[in-house]
Amino acid sequence: MTDEELPPAGPFADGAAYYADQSAELVTEDLVKLALRRVKDPELNLNIVDLGLVYEIRVDGSDVTVDMSLTTPACPSGPELVHDTTTAVQAIPGVTSAQVNIVWSPPWTPDRIEPRVRMYLGF
Repeated sequence: MTDEELPPAGPFADGAAYYADQSAELVTEDLVKLALRRVKDPELNLNIVDLGLVYEIRVDGSDVTVDMSLTTPACPSGPELVHDTTTAVQAIPGVTSAQVNIVWSPPWTPDRIEPRVRMYLGF
């Protein structure tokens, strides 16, 4: 590391901004997926990744976009799931913006559930 790459000296000299910029490089799709495993469908008490509700995760530097679906268009938990998903992504160190899009194509079916969870549910 050259002197130009080092964070500013001193206990409070903009070092936090330097490290925040560096941590943005650490945001990955796998890290986002791990965070989303903490978001549970309140009716089924299973996480949205295992349920197959997460269709796509895009990471562009410190900006994260998640495309997800719901089990049905009339899902009463939809607003809660979008809020919890956004909150989980924003809590990842280095994330500066989180966008959650609800998509309906392809439609969600129980076939999207992780096989080990599907067996547990009896599908």
